Amino acid sequence: MRKYLFGTGIISAFTGGITLLRGARDQEFTWREALAWLSWGITAALAIGSIIDTRRASRGRLIANDSPVHGDEQKLLKKRLRK
Repeated sequence: MRKYLFGTGIISAFTGGITLLRGARDQEFTWREALAWLSWGITAALAIGSIIDTRRASRGRLIANDSPVHGDEQKLLKKRLRK
């Protein structure tokens, strides 16, 4: 579980969210801030989706063709079975 929580995608989404929260305190809500929150939401969703795909691939389940780990399913499964 540790390898999922400390991935670069999750860490960057977390720090980006903190930065947006700090900036939200000082200003009124504008369309630029709405776009920044939308961008943060997309980044967080992609990071979580990558974690889910990696976990599914390491358990031998099928994943989508557009996944970043597509094609590495056998390698991830072998790595998991060695442990």
